[in-house]
Amino acid sequence: MDYSIKIGGEAGQGIQTIGEGLGRIFARSGYHVFSHQDYESRVRGGHNFYQLRFANHPLAASRQNMDILVALDRESITRHGQELTPKGRVIYDAAALDFSSDDPAFLAIPFEKLAQEQGGSKIMANTVATGAVLGMLGLDLDLLLKLIAALFHKKGDAVVEANRNAARAGYQFAREHGDGVSFEVAAAEGQQRLLIGGIEAIGLGALASGCTFYAAYPMTPSTGILNFLASKGKEYGVMVEQAEDEIAAINMALGASYAGLRAMTGTSGGGFALMAEGLSLAGMTETPIVIAMGQRPGPATGLPTRTEQGDLGFLLTAGHGEFPRVILAPGTAEQAFYLTNKAFELAEKYQIPVFLLFDTYLGDSQWTYDGLDLKQVSYHDYRLRGEAFGEQQDYKRYALTDSGISPLGVPGDAAHLVVVDSDEHDEEGHIIEDNATRNQMVEKRLFRKLPLIKGEMAPPKLYGEQEPRVVLVGWGSTYGVMKEAVDALAESEKIAMLHFSEIFPLPEMAPFDYRAFLDQVPLAVCIELNATGQFSRLLRAETGFEFKAVIHKYDGRPFTVEELIGEIHGHLKDI
Repeated sequence: MDYSIKIGGEAGQGIQTIGEGLGRIFARSGYHVFSHQDYESRVRGGHNFYQLRFANHPLAASRQNMDILVALDRESITRHGQELTPKGRVIYDAAALDFSSDDPAFLAIPFEKLAQEQGGSKIMANTVATGAVLGMLGLDLDLLLKLIAALFHKKGDAVVEANRNAARAGYQFAREHGDGVSFEVAAAEGQQRLLIGGIEAIGLGALASGCTFYAAYPMTPSTGILNFLASKGKEYGVMVEQAEDEIAAINMALGASYAGLRAMTGTSGGGFALMAEGLSLAGMTETPIVIAMGQRPGPATGLPTRTEQGDLGFLLTAGHGEFPRVILAPGTAEQAFYLTNKAFELAEKYQIPVFLLFDTYLGDSQWTYDGLDLKQVSYHDYRLRGEAFGEQQDYKRYALTDSGISPLGVPGDAAHLVVVDSDEHDEEGHIIEDNATRNQMVEKRLFRKLPLIKGEMAPPKLYGEQEPRVVLVGWGSTYGVMKEAVDALAESEKIAMLHFSEIFPLPEMAPFDYRAFLDQVPLAVCIELNATGQFSRLLRAETGFEFKAVIHKYDGRPFTVEELIGEIHGHLKDI
């Protein structure tokens, strides 16, 4: 059992409300869920959609065809009507859309009329639509009624009951008038599942890692992290600051980190362009910081609400001068949670900037899991504080050590002076001009730390055949769609997936020689959501391996499973 539902309409019509409500109901029923959104950069109007898929087996990507299309405007029918499966159905409000169809695949449901009659307001039309979808699927309405009570309890019993009546009306109408509907929804196995999005996972990962300061200027797709942490600020003791711009944001975070806090900032490409000087400041002063970098299509404003993997090259070389950095790129919400934790650990341990590189698709998508294992979360306080700091006999902020890691004392926790400077400096932090000290500091910051950092990078994940004829290689948010493509093609091809989520510096090849593995595969295909193959260039520069086949997509939309499989078939003739 595997069904896909798309809710289409204009911004402001409650598309996300319907989609997220259905997702929660399916997850609480015990089904597996995957969802993603597509929306324009406007508050009202335009054409948006929310697409979700639920099944009795794990899901990781969206499919091309829909079983139910909830059309809240006529453009949804024009754009997506051809995406219906053979047994698919379109539900719509004929009066609101001034449209009717005799096609048996179309079921007219008076969303607004039922909302007015049963709920007392047209604003509850999306509640009617949600009930109607459950009615078509033959699922229990009780979970929706409980969800309504949880969502609207602060607005009083009257509002709760009005929405419940609207949901019942939509459900009953679909059951009575949905002649020929043949959806067979298998009973869910197990208990309710955790439904979590990429943005929430990053925010939770930051909280679990002890982040106590977050500064940012709002910019899609990273704004959700700012909102999430602000909503949890009082509960978890996090200071959240909406800065006046991105320059201020990164410098605030660096100041908080210098003062002894675990600090983070977030932005997108245009905002990060303003942070470049602050990044170099972190490199010179060896101040730990985590930067959540949300990718969207550029250059300039580009497509501000769409998705792309176009900023990897930017992060590899951003900032002036030479200093170590780490780039982590999660492919799922689960990876986002754990890699956010790893970002904080690496930043604090090695006193470096660490990037959490994601894109709009990953940030806005949702997955279901049985839960997140907090035992896998690490927390080590690498700073000198209080009595331990005071016991230091000869504290030097930039002491030369074999590891390149100098003692990191918290200012004011002891009598020791903590000096940092954006100029090149000596072991105590004071400005220098001589070449000998300069050489020592570059070697300390860069050459001594890098081998240790590289040793902490996890190898890429191999999924599928151990000795494949075809291997799909990707990074970041392409994880799910590549995995589903491998599963779909496994019956006819010896195929595997190699996914990188810890991408700079590239992992050592001692535990898994991925270069040798790729050399032995007849066809290796690199899949990226950009035009120039930024990861394939990185892999070639660092390992010498060059892909003979690539699949690039740069229209601002993610791959669907069928779309990627079609592209892969185009390359299979080459082996």
